[in-house]
Amino acid sequence: MSRPDGRGSRRLSRWWRRRSLRTRLTVIAATAIAASVFMAFQVASELLDWELRNTAEDQLRADSRVLAANAERAGLAQVQLPPYPGSGRLVRIILPDGSIRTPVGQPALPPVSEHAGRVAQGASADLMESGDSDDDGYLVHTLRAGGGAVQVARAADDTPINRFGLGMLLIGLFCVACGALVGRAVARTGLAPIDRLTAAAVRVAHTRDLDADIPDEGGGEIRELIQSINDMLAALQDSRRAQRLLAEDAAHELKTPLTSLRLNIELLVRLDRRGTLDSALPSESRTRLLNDLGAQVAELSTLAAELTDLARGDVTDENTELLDLADVVVAASAQACSRMPDVEVALDVTSVWVSGRPAALRRAVLNLIDNAGKWSPADQPVQVRLSAQGTSAVLEVDDAGPGIDATDVPRVFDRFYRADSARALPGSGLGLSIVQRVVDAHGGQATVGRSPRGGALLRVDLPAVPIARLTAGDDTAVR
Repeated sequence: MSRPDGRGSRRLSRWWRRRSLRTRLTVIAATAIAASVFMAFQVASELLDWELRNTAEDQLRADSRVLAANAERAGLAQVQLPPYPGSGRLVRIILPDGSIRTPVGQPALPPVSEHAGRVAQGASADLMESGDSDDDGYLVHTLRAGGGAVQVARAADDTPINRFGLGMLLIGLFCVACGALVGRAVARTGLAPIDRLTAAAVRVAHTRDLDADIPDEGGGEIRELIQSINDMLAALQDSRRAQRLLAEDAAHELKTPLTSLRLNIELLVRLDRRGTLDSALPSESRTRLLNDLGAQVAELSTLAAELTDLARGDVTDENTELLDLADVVVAASAQACSRMPDVEVALDVTSVWVSGRPAALRRAVLNLIDNAGKWSPADQPVQVRLSAQGTSAVLEVDDAGPGIDATDVPRVFDRFYRADSARALPGSGLGLSIVQRVVDAHGGQATVGRSPRGGALLRVDLPAVPIARLTAGDDTAVR
């Protein structure tokens, strides 16, 4: 039996979730008013019934005392009982022998109950009892008098309660209808900012116009929602602008090597078609041309890899872990030496633990060494130093080159930026921009200064992991 009930509950839940918020608010308001009216009806009905019953009982007691007084004076058998007028109270005399007397024409009352008989026999002074049935009911008060008892009864009348219930029903229906209308109006008014917000969001989705600022209206949660959406639109606009600039810069940087590569390939193809390749290009010139082609392809490959790293930003599947930054620096230095055999790298590193992504940090260190290697003279090594200073891991990479002009320092970490003196050297201008992004992602700082040897000094500060944390057990996470 529980399975159909479960399906019905799920069906009702799905139906409710598919209703609009305005409809739900209307239904909730009408239901709340209906429940309130029903509870008020129940309480009022009980109070009214209690009040009517108390009034009837008081009246019966008063009538019983009057009848008992008459019976005491005239005797139970001789007391006058006027004919029944057709409505009102009903009376009955219980004689000492158990027989009864009633007025002429009066409807029959229920038989004398056992408890009423005991009152007539002197067991108690009086008794209030009710006899209810499906057809009719009576409220009967029995009072001892003159060796027997007198009874005054009144037929139970539910007419006031029924009328009151009908009135409450009509009032309840009216209140529910008014509540539904008021709830609908309140929902419409309260959700008007949401409707305008939805329309603005739909307009932005259709027009792709992220400059459309949604008016700040309403208050409380509505205002916070509008401000949040405006902040989201601003962030999307910044992201789109950054993507557009990246695409424009990438197209500009790719244009030069692609043009050179295309011209060289077209020259080789044209000479090969004419059959004059061997005569027009001696062996030495051909070797030089092929080397140029290889260098251009390598430059394009490097540029494509750096563009990929820059476009990915912080989106990576690499997990953060505790690692010794000295291992990362040594691995990056070895990779740099394999890529630049003519450049010497002098290491002075100490063990410093940080929390970070190994591959990203290795790429940043490699870019720093590559940048220094382009400027370092052949007889001067690139110096790489790693030390712990306070709560930071400090990495310094310097060279003995010409250094960086003061006018170029503020833009060193800008993507695609290359100083005038660096335009003749290979590179894309993305290496230090990637360094900046990796350092920022790790909560660090990258700065530029002048080396004691006269060249550039690039410094990276990263938050170090305290030794106490490692000895407390976190070193188990290090791989």
